[in-house]
Amino acid sequence: MTEGIREISFDTETTGLDWAGDDRVIELGAVEMFNHVPTGKTFRTLINPGRNVSEATVRITGITDDMLIDKPAFDSPEVVDAFLEFVGDSIIVAHNASFDRGFLNAELKRCGRSELPEIRWVDTVEIARKKFPGAPASLDALCKRFDISLESRTLHGALLDAQLLASVYLELLGGRARSFEFGFDKKANANESISRVQRDKPLAPRLTAEERAAHQNFIRTLKGDSYWSKYD
Repeated sequence: MTEGIREISFDTETTGLDWAGDDRVIELGAVEMFNHVPTGKTFRTLINPGRNVSEATVRITGITDDMLIDKPAFDSPEVVDAFLEFVGDSIIVAHNASFDRGFLNAELKRCGRSELPEIRWVDTVEIARKKFPGAPASLDALCKRFDISLESRTLHGALLDAQLLASVYLELLGGRARSFEFGFDKKANANESISRVQRDKPLAPRLTAEERAAHQNFIRTLKGDSYWSKYD
């Protein structure tokens, strides 16, 4: 890949809200971004948490115990190794990052892996609150603000939310115009002239004959060698 910034838009779904207690991760979703734009590469896995999913989680995500019973545990290579390989050393972008970071690091710690330090995380909630003080900063609210479709989001899901977050993140950083390519060759000499397209036929003058005559009469009243007299 050419030079640029690689980041990972990331989200989790969990059995509950207490990452420091008994709750566990049940889904990981991640989207690769290059220069803040999704590349199309994603990571998603369901995880057997070894405990029951809360009623609130089932209501919000639609993920039930039966859906997870045959899924791998977090410490299995197809989860933790595959996820860490996908993330690499990239910056991780999350909405309310302390929540996702807390759950992810708790799972990594349980299986003897190094935690991902706070310095590697970008919190889009913090960015949104600085950019729009006093305004709602939920993912749904930001999608509506930026006219990002929520049509497919009948339930929360880690990958879907990571994809929505990637779009929100781009908008928070300045919008879709950041990803535009205007055909400018960065390797070209800065002093080279810019080619312009010539019209096949010049536009007709917008001055009327009366206006042109009045202007010519005015120029003749100017004393001395007037510059404009050259164009009389």
